[in-house]
Amino acid sequence: MAEAGSNLIRSRVHRALSRPNLLMGADRELVLLTALAAVILIFVVLTWYAALFGVAVWLIALAALRMMAKADPLMRRVYIRHISYKTFYRATSSPWRRY
Repeated sequence: MAEAGSNLIRSRVHRALSRPNLLMGADRELVLLTALAAVILIFVVLTWYAALFGVAVWLIALAALRMMAKADPLMRRVYIRHISYKTFYRATSSPWRRY
């Protein structure tokens, strides 16, 4: 007797389509945004102190973003969705709960 799922059509799902979009172990957009902010800081101020401060800020932000991505690679999207639905789903219980 044949297995139950042997006659089903199978489709390959490529790994790149289902993996989160990460760069250097963190969310791609946030890494590029913090790098852009650090580069703008470095090239606007044009001092060695600004360069060291910009690199330090970027490395600290990158470490925080990597910890965030390690906990949940889609945390940025979840947080944005949480903020947009905050007015609809309150943290308190419903006033109609007792009825």
